Amino acid sequence: MMLTYKSSYKTLEGTVLGSVLDFPGAIAYGQSLNEARENLASALRDMAETSLLMGEPLPIPDATVVDRDADLEEPIHLVLQAGPQVSLTVGVNTP
Repeated sequence: MMLTYKSSYKTLEGTVLGSVLDFPGAIAYGQSLNEARENLASALRDMAETSLLMGEPLPIPDATVVDRDADLEEPIHLVLQAGPQVSLTVGVNTP
């Protein structure tokens, strides 16, 4: 199962800040866009895993959410694989 959330990035004073707009608390930063993407993917994976381990539902993706101050918005994919142990994979589309 794949859930597609929306990530946003903005640069402030040389640091790229990233957040998943429709997954509260999933935030990260990096010195470059690629580093921020990697860190945000890790944060999303950790947040999703924690929610599932606590028996909490994952937020429902909302494609309509926007950050008008963002320099860039793009999809971020969370792939869930169920079995004896849940497996989570996160990816972004990079140009």
